[in-house]
Amino acid sequence: MPPPADTVKVAIEWPGAYPKLMEIDQKKPLSAIIKEVCDGWSLANHECFALQHADSSNFYITEKNRNEIKNGTILRLTTSPAQNAQQLHERIQSSSMDAKLEALKDLASLSRDVTFAQEFINLDGICLLTQMVESGTERYQKLQKIMKPCFGDMLSFTLTAFVELMDHGIVSWDTFSVAFIKKIASFVNKSAMDISILQRSLAILESMVLNSHDLYQKVAQEITIGQLIPHLQGTDQEIQTYTIAVINALFLKAPDERRQEMANILAQKQLRSIILTHVIRAQRAINNEMAHQLYVLQVLTFNLLEDRMMTKMDPQDQAQRDIIFELRRIAFDAESEPNNSSGSMEKRKSMYTRDYKKLGFINHVNPAMDFTQTPPGMLALDNMLYFAKHHQDAYIRIVLENSSREDKHECPFGRSSIELTKMLCEILKVGELPSETCNDFHPMFFTHDRSFEEFFCICIQLLNKTWKEMRATSEDFNKVMQVVKEQVMRALTTKPSSLDQFKSKLQNLSYTEILKIRQSERMNQEDFQSRPILELKEKIQPEILELIKQQRLNRLVEGTCFRKLNCRRRQDKFWYCRLSPNHKVLHYGDLEESPQGEVPHDSLQDKLPVADIKAVVTGKDCPHMKEKGALKQNKYCIWTDGLNALLGKDMMSELTRNDLDTLLSMEIKLRLLDLENIQIPDAPPPIPKEPSNYDFVYDCN
Repeated sequence: MPPPADTVKVAIEWPGAYPKLMEIDQKKPLSAIIKEVCDGWSLANHECFALQHADSSNFYITEKNRNEIKNGTILRLTTSPAQNAQQLHERIQSSSMDAKLEALKDLASLSRDVTFAQEFINLDGICLLTQMVESGTERYQKLQKIMKPCFGDMLSFTLTAFVELMDHGIVSWDTFSVAFIKKIASFVNKSAMDISILQRSLAILESMVLNSHDLYQKVAQEITIGQLIPHLQGTDQEIQTYTIAVINALFLKAPDERRQEMANILAQKQLRSIILTHVIRAQRAINNEMAHQLYVLQVLTFNLLEDRMMTKMDPQDQAQRDIIFELRRIAFDAESEPNNSSGSMEKRKSMYTRDYKKLGFINHVNPAMDFTQTPPGMLALDNMLYFAKHHQDAYIRIVLENSSREDKHECPFGRSSIELTKMLCEILKVGELPSETCNDFHPMFFTHDRSFEEFFCICIQLLNKTWKEMRATSEDFNKVMQVVKEQVMRALTTKPSSLDQFKSKLQNLSYTEILKIRQSERMNQEDFQSRPILELKEKIQPEILELIKQQRLNRLVEGTCFRKLNCRRRQDKFWYCRLSPNHKVLHYGDLEESPQGEVPHDSLQDKLPVADIKAVVTGKDCPHMKEKGALKQNKYCIWTDGLNALLGKDMMSELTRNDLDTLLSMEIKLRLLDLENIQIPDAPPPIPKEPSNYDFVYDCN
């Protein structure tokens, strides 16, 4: 007979004794259970003891997490977290090097447990560790030559304990002294430093920069890009990852006026080529965390374009107008200018207007007006000038080729460049903060110092080629842009390793090939644009939306396990959330490991009434995400849809749109089937009985 739902069967260990098998009544206070265990082994002062998991985590059992105990769990009776913290606080101050080392090793392990961490922090343990790092290392550096392994281990355990304690978010990062920051920075700046010490030091610096504006300024004074670069040239991918994470943090937190300056320093130090050689093209796979950091660096680099993208051209600014004149000069090679007389001035204006029309500007008289829309603003003009100067032959060929066509068949270079720049900014999400969870970096953007400009140059030539393949006229401009966007997006999904490979992928995605792909994708689709079909769609859409809504709510009732992200993105902790069956309360709570199946409501300690939810915000609109980056909005779209449905609001996610399209398509196809004299049953047919034997099965072997 199974035990009651509130009872779990466990084994409990105690050093030097046989393990006890006992049933724990989850309704009893934890202190009463511990007393019962202590009494069984004749141990006095039960309040000085606690239970913890006997696995590698060693996490303490508390009233908050006790419901996570499962049948068959092995627990250990041990000293209470308060007493353990007090003992370790004293042991790490021991005069014996061996005792101190052993204590710091234990502290580094126990600090992962939030229950112990809280007790140790209450004893001002963080302050003690920082003092040991600031002053203690000098004392031990004298012994470093004769006790180097001991010194390295001691410092490594100290920094590990510090990182683990700070990861719980109990103590503010703003409390640390300049001396401590200088000491941590010195470990990073040294050319030969123990790997574990270097790793922890980089992690601490990243967290300081991300979590405190004041500390960002102090760290930026102590760490230079030049001092970080050598760590990228090694072979340890974890050190490389932490190094790029620190660079990203400094980049992300830099004031707007400092970011371009920092980008220039990165270019001077050849960061891009070092990453390409020692990370991207190294003979080893790139792990998820490294891929994320490369993605963040890619996003932050492209975001430097935002200022130009959002800057309108000033038609009265002569320097800006000179850029347009330079485009004209390169294209038409105006060797001499007419004399500055009143008669020649009219001729010059007429000639300029004619040339600007050939260049494909919308405003032939004053093309500066074409660049007053943001985005893409001045970024489009920058791209055009780069193309004209660095790919001059291709630029001249495109301009002259189109100027010799009939007006309606010419591909307007100016208008095309402006719209293409805007489209590429949308594809690369220029101006958006990096996602917390995305790993989508493109190796080809690390192969050139001016990768966005080169990207544009390849795509503008593609646009001209596609225009000719489509035999487009000016009325087809938007259609051509849609095809070009599809070509670019499809080529990017293959993750080309270089710009040349990207160009090669585009060569294989001609307009004819795109038509074949489109035809293949809609091979079995009906034409849903006729009026009767649209009316049918409109009639059944509310039913489909209600079906999607119920599916979302059912998923919320089932619940979901989420990974917890801390300041260093370590994802080894979880939390679970589920909606009550009556749709009135959200139950949630922390978990130590990913659960197998559903987590019962009563084991989730925290509750949130749905009536208290005012709104659901995601991405940049979410206040606590602004500092760390916008959460990828479709990551938890089932939950955002479900919560919006609970609040009586529309479900706006991309997933809902896709589900709606799919289900509408299926429903309409079913309703349009030729089912003469065939009646569709309301209930599904019964599942037939299993056959009496399986002699009919063919054995392929």
